[in-house]
Formats: sequence, C-alpha cells, structure tokens
Amino acid sequence: MAVFTLIFLFMLVLSAGTRLWLAHRQQSHVLIHRGHVPDAFRDKIPEAAHQRAADYTVAKIRLETAEICISTFLLAGWTLGGGLDLMDNAWRNLHLAPLATGVGVLISLFVLMQLLDLPMSVYQTFRLEQHFGFNHTTPRLFIIDLIKQSALLFVLGVPLAWLVLWLLGNSGSLWWLYTWAVWMGFVLLMMWAYPAVIAPLFNKFKPLQDGELRDRVMALLNRNGFASQGIFVMDGSRRSGHGNAYFTGLGTNKRIVFFDTLINTLNPDEIEAVLAHELGHFRRRHIHKRIALTAVMALAGLALLGWLIDQAWFYAGLGVTQPSPYMGLILFLLVAPVFNFFMQPVMAYFMRKHEFEADDFAAAQTDPNDLIRALVKLYKENAATLTPDPLYSAYHDSHPPAPVRIANLSAKLRACL
Repeated sequence: MAVFTLIFLFMLVLSAGTRLWLAHRQQSHVLIHRGHVPDAFRDKIPEAAHQRAADYTVAKIRLETAEICISTFLLAGWTLGGGLDLMDNAWRNLHLAPLATGVGVLISLFVLMQLLDLPMSVYQTFRLEQHFGFNHTTPRLFIIDLIKQSALLFVLGVPLAWLVLWLLGNSGSLWWLYTWAVWMGFVLLMMWAYPAVIAPLFNKFKPLQDGELRDRVMALLNRNGFASQGIFVMDGSRRSGHGNAYFTGLGTNKRIVFFDTLINTLNPDEIEAVLAHELGHFRRRHIHKRIALTAVMALAGLALLGWLIDQAWFYAGLGVTQPSPYMGLILFLLVAPVFNFFMQPVMAYFMRKHEFEADDFAAAQTDPNDLIRALVKLYKENAATLTPDPLYSAYHDSHPPAPVRIANLSAKLRACL
C-alpha cells in the first residue's frame, strides 16, 4: 500500500474518530446537566425549556454522529473505493474534449453528493426539526428550494468550473495564482449580489415599517456611520421557527435583515441591542478580516495544489489511475477537509473572539441588560443548550457558550454601576 494512502487513511480515521469522541462528550455532558438549569439562568429559563433544549441538542448530536460515519465511508468510497475513477472513466468514454470532460466530472460529482445528502436533509427537516416544533417547511416548498438550489449550481457552477479548468490547462505554471484571483473575485461578487439577486429567490423581504423600532435602528446606524440599502424583515417563519438577524452584502449594497420570528420574539430595546451586536462586527472590521483570512487560506491551498497536481503519488495514493488536472482539483477539494480538521479549533477561537468584541460594542451602544434579555430569549426560543461540553464547544462553536457570554456582559454591566 502506498505511503500516502496510509497517511490519508490515518488522517481520515483520526479526524472521524475525534469528531465522534467530541460528539459523545457533548451528548454525555448535556444529558448529565439536563435536570439542572445553570444558576445564572435559574430565574430566566424554566426547567421544562432547559430540558427541551437538552433533548434537542442530543437529537442533533445523534444525527451528527450518523453524518460523520456516512461521510467518512463515502469519502473512502469516492477515493480508495474507486468511485471517482469509475465516474471519470464513464465521462472519458463519451470522447468529449478534455475541458468538457473535466467540467462534466466535477458537476456530476457535486450533483451526486447532493443526492446522497438528500435523505439526511429530509430527516433533519421533517423529522428532527418537526419533532421539536421548528419546521415550517412544507414538502412542496422543500422540493421547490431543492430545484432552485440545483439551478443555481448549474447557472453559477458550470461557468466557474469551465473557467477554472481552462486556466488550469492553459495558463502555465502560475495557473493557481490566476485561479485564486478568479475565485476571490467570484466570492466578492456573490457577497455583493447575494442580498438583491440570490436571497430573494428563496425568501420575501419587506422594508421595516415606520415606527419606534425603525427610528431607533436608524439612530443607531447614523451614530455609527453605517450606510445601507435598506432595513428588511425576512419571512423566516415560512421555513423555520428559529430567529436571527444579520448584515449582508458589500460596499453600497449592504442590507440589514431581521427574521420575522425575531421581530415577534423581542421588544424594540432588545432588537436594538441585537442590531448593535451585529453592527459591532462591522465597526470592528470582522467581515474584512474574515475575507482577508479566506483569501490567504485560498492562496495557500491553491499554491499547494499547484505542486500536488503534478505528483503521481497524489493520484495513486487516493485511488485514481488516470491523473489529470481536473481529477487533481477534485481530489484536493475532497481530502483537504480531512487534513484541515485540526485547524478548526483555531478558527473557532477567533470567531468567538469576534463575538466577544461585538458584544462589548453592543454593551457600549445600548444597555447591556437589553442584550442579556435578548440572548436569553433567543436561547430559549431556539432551544440552544446552556450546558455544552467545553471541549466540543472549543472545537465547533463560533459563538461562546451561553453562561460565558452572559457573564461577560454582566461584568460590563457591573462596571457601569
């Protein structure tokens, strides 16, 4: 067996085993604390709501465990099991041009992966989310969304795949640098176009009506020099009972979006505090930092691929018998997450740091009590566990655990007294 095959298998088993171990820790930790509401929340969260959140978390962990096992076996099947080789040979037998063959293999792979993920998605939506009262999606709406997502894959994915593979085969040894420029241009274009072009394909957005809430939101934005293309309420309740708020877009095409579920859950003081938190991400330039990090990581990854794509052992070690530029790209996209898994806690750490900074900004702009009350309501309404396993949270969570986050805000409140 090739050395790289052994390395890949070791990393695949190690990453899957670590994820399963962390999932087991999370499940055990949540169940142990199921019967006791943390002291900081004892007068805010009823025991029944706390137990419901624990049950919801455990149900999601069990689904995650199944997904880990399935995805691990599928990846092994695509690579060492010969799945990619079989698909590649089927397209080669059509005797198309190399570029058309590469695009065909790449798009076929993504379509098949979506189809293989479909049963799990159906279960999550119509079984898990339905059981806990969050699902509002009808089978008809689910199918329509699936059709729209598939259409977007073809409309956006085929031209992008064609351009990337053309660069790979026709732009010399620096193809990876040109590809990086194209990819980052595509990412920025999608971030700019998403609010006005893509998001309305799936949801309806109505301008926030005049009144106290809009006046307070506009005052907050004006104080912080934030210009946007509008403040909108999205029909999130059409699909889910979960609530949220977010900024979207780039440059002059920025929008502020509230889920209608959030509007119905929080009062104006609390909504202003949540918006101040989101605005903190803007003022602390978190979006720019994340784009810069994405650019650096993409450049490093493509530079590595620029070397790997000419290495015969890379293909042979992953079960591909006929090396080609497009197969090198596909293999890299499939196996890179296996090797990057152990960078995840580092990324999660910086994401949580950004959340603390945004909370601190919100506490300076509004009454910290308003954000605390808003967070408690959202934890309750979204059935978010108050007792995550610390190690699982450190690996997976982009937001700090609820008790830590509330304690940080409470400290800000005491400092103001």
